[in-house]
Amino acid sequence: DDFLKVRKRNSDGLSAKGKLLGQAIVSAGFGIAALYVPSTNGQTVASEHISLIRDISWLDVGKVGAVMVIVFVVTAMSNGVNLTDGLDGLATGASILVLGAYALIGFWQYRHWCADDAYGRVNDYCYQVRDPLEVAIIAAAAAAACVGFLWWNTSPARIFMGDVGALGLGGLIGGLAVVTRTTLLSIMIGGLFVIITTTWVIQIVSFRTTGRRVFRMVPLHHHFELAGWSEVNIVIRFWIVAGVCVAVGLGLFYSDFLAVVG
Repeated sequence: DDFLKVRKRNSDGLSAKGKLLGQAIVSAGFGIAALYVPSTNGQTVASEHISLIRDISWLDVGKVGAVMVIVFVVTAMSNGVNLTDGLDGLATGASILVLGAYALIGFWQYRHWCADDAYGRVNDYCYQVRDPLEVAIIAAAAAAACVGFLWWNTSPARIFMGDVGALGLGGLIGGLAVVTRTTLLSIMIGGLFVIITTTWVIQIVSFRTTGRRVFRMVPLHHHFELAGWSEVNIVIRFWIVAGVCVAVGLGLFYSDFLAVVG
């Protein structure tokens, strides 16, 4: 996409079908590796269960089904961040909050890790995940990188993320949701991305079926631009929404721990 835009002077870049194909290939490769390549102790990165705060025991979809779920989660989150990347600093700031949340989740899981007897388990409560400390480090490093990027990306932006950066960040967030076994919880933690994607789908479906637009323009931040909001106001208020979603998501994650050990 960057090659076409920079070297070929093609402002459209890679086609939507091309991007989806690339996302499907990458996410499927990740899913296969996460489910079919175990560590020396036999544990895989991902599981065959749908997860919320941990694996849901009765939602076993098998390895093939789990790969399909991973492809959907990673692709959806990747496109969600990409759709959010329309105003200076918007996607970057929201990604910092979400990645920071996953750094905390990874570290908390490391402190209550089933595979490590060095940490006391409270009422036998532990997380059946793989390499949570490494997951926390990756999430924290990505968040820190975004902080440095945001310095130059905030309004007025001097550098831009582009589709490659946004799709990559979204893919990372989706991957973190898979490896921390918080697939369904990621809907709340990445709530801003979900809202923007959902409104985009509503607009497309409404226009194609009825010829009417629900919003002035999608993605959603452009709707508020046309309503007269300034770019800075939209970005800050959307950051607030993202922060509230992250706070609620972390609250739900921690409440599960309290419910067991409390």
